[in-house]
Amino acid sequence: MALIRKRRLTEQQKRRIQKQHQSRQDEIDTSNDLEGLVVQHYGRQLEVQALSTPLNHPEKPKVKDNEPEPFWKPIEIGSVWRCHTRTNLELLVTGDRVKWQADPNTGLGIITAIHERKSLLTRPDRYHKVKPVAANISLIVIVFAPLPEPAPMLIDRYLVACQEADIPTLLVLNKVDLIQNDHEIYTLVEEYRRLGYEVMLTQSDGDLTPLRTRLDGETVAFVGQSGVGKSSLINTIVPDASQKTNIISENSALGQHTTTSTRLISFGENGALIDSPGIREFGLWHLTEDAVLHGFPEIFPLIGSCQFRNCTHKNAKNCALEKAANTGEILPRRLESFLRLCDEIQAANQKT
Repeated sequence: MALIRKRRLTEQQKRRIQKQHQSRQDEIDTSNDLEGLVVQHYGRQLEVQALSTPLNHPEKPKVKDNEPEPFWKPIEIGSVWRCHTRTNLELLVTGDRVKWQADPNTGLGIITAIHERKSLLTRPDRYHKVKPVAANISLIVIVFAPLPEPAPMLIDRYLVACQEADIPTLLVLNKVDLIQNDHEIYTLVEEYRRLGYEVMLTQSDGDLTPLRTRLDGETVAFVGQSGVGKSSLINTIVPDASQKTNIISENSALGQHTTTSTRLISFGENGALIDSPGIREFGLWHLTEDAVLHGFPEIFPLIGSCQFRNCTHKNAKNCALEKAANTGEILPRRLESFLRLCDEIQAANQKT
């Protein structure tokens, strides 16, 4: 079968096409735009929660006697609508504040514009393209538990991603009722506390009032390994969340993926909870080495202190980082995490 080559366009042709495209978009009447919040993403469609109502509500069609009642969905604050987007908009994600229009005759809507984002959490996909996860997050809760066995490297990845997105973090050790007070996981908790990270402990079926109080007024994204109890925590905090939960596989001791798309759930007066799909990897190869370095606040001050400017920090002579790890100034496992992330970035850059 012959291959059809894609015709290359000149810059003038591109500008003409863009102008025509923009002209078609400008023909859409935006006078009836409403305020909305993206609460879930379904491929090319999104669910938008109405945050405002039109000044002039559309009137429900009147029917004559013996005629069937037509479909009609009133536009109400808090109602959720399945929407398409205008083709000139960037990729939207859960948490985006948008302008949109509703059609009560079909129960569908169209998103016409997006408000400026206060924050955006991203991660690279399997094709090494940066994929947005959620927008306008004010706090990221990193959940881990005794089972499945915690992965400090994954937690470090999350912390680097949060630092790059400039979003505060809260580490939550869940299911503490399943372990003894001398369990080794508490060592991990204290390590992060000494590094300055906020940590809270929760039980499988315990009182979550302290956590609920901490989250009040925040737009929170829950991340962590599958099976650590993210959805269960959300179900307890917001009983009507109807989030699916699952049981840890007894064969693999790995969490079963239960959340299939990022979903936003209203919480309290002005807060919201976001449950993102569980992931066992969180690649950061789209970041720079400098961005990774800023995710390790205890290592950052040591950079530039090595004897040699091009120090590899691996069995190198007079390496300040290795010396700090050997003397206990920094944790050896944190240095290992930092170097591994740097190696991933270098390897990714060599492929591009």
